[in-house]
Amino acid sequence: MAEYTSAQIADHYRGLILSGRLGAGDRLPSVRQTARDLGVAPSTAAKAYRSLESEGIIVTRGASGTRVAEQPSVLPGELLGHLRAAVASAKDADISTEDLLNAVRAIW
Repeated sequence: MAEYTSAQIADHYRGLILSGRLGAGDRLPSVRQTARDLGVAPSTAAKAYRSLESEGIIVTRGASGTRVAEQPSVLPGELLGHLRAAVASAKDADISTEDLLNAVRAIW
């Protein structure tokens, strides 16, 4: 099993939110559940959640748990469509996620 860092966990949830897979008000798993699912210490998962909360992407409210903020930053629909098409093309061409991300970083 891969060892995840808090930054990788935060990136995962940030991606789900920015891509629209998780929307405003959607509930995230508890810190303990995330830690169990990913095989990391609860403190690692908690650090990821704190990072996202400090960015205003998620909010934690006691018994109601951790949810996506009401006004999270999301990518414009047209850009999201282009990204989905690029990912689909990369998958069809058997290009790894890391190679695709490196190409995007180089273009940026």
